[in-house]
Amino acid sequence: MAIVAKKVQESKTQAIQEIRDAFSLSKDFIFTDYRGLTVGQITSLRKQLRTKDVHYKVIKNNFARVAFEQLSAPPQVAEYLVGPTAVAIAPRDSNEVAKILLNFAQETPALQIKGALIGDSVYNAQETEAFSRLPGRLELISMLLSVLNGPARNLVGALNDIPARLVRTIKAVEEKKAG
Repeated sequence: MAIVAKKVQESKTQAIQEIRDAFSLSKDFIFTDYRGLTVGQITSLRKQLRTKDVHYKVIKNNFARVAFEQLSAPPQVAEYLVGPTAVAIAPRDSNEVAKILLNFAQETPALQIKGALIGDSVYNAQETEAFSRLPGRLELISMLLSVLNGPARNLVGALNDIPARLVRTIKAVEEKKAG
């Protein structure tokens, strides 16, 4: 639960509004602890994430808690808003974003995955890692299309095989008579 001040400061209200606006663009968020990363490493990570249209923001935990409460996020999200926190805001393909973050964390152990909010589900670090191993949306679509295309391909092959056998049989008879 966020701490409510007696006097509301306009700058804080505006900062929370900006965070809420950024969070409202997506339903998937991955929370990380960036403590120990250099500016160059964070810049490199942001560059990798930008290829997936992901925003990686360092946020104030109290502001983020209030913003998530206003967006009706599950209350368990507050568990991950402790200590230095940066949020990867993924508009789509969140498991690919998790893969990028986990690969970066393996190369740079200073980055730690705290957890994730995917849709309405809150995942801890281990569940986020397991989620990253799942095939992405595009991979699943291509698998489905391959499965749907299989029977049609087999039918075409079977229908094409009948005239091909006939041609081969006639050719064999011709060669036998010629020889």
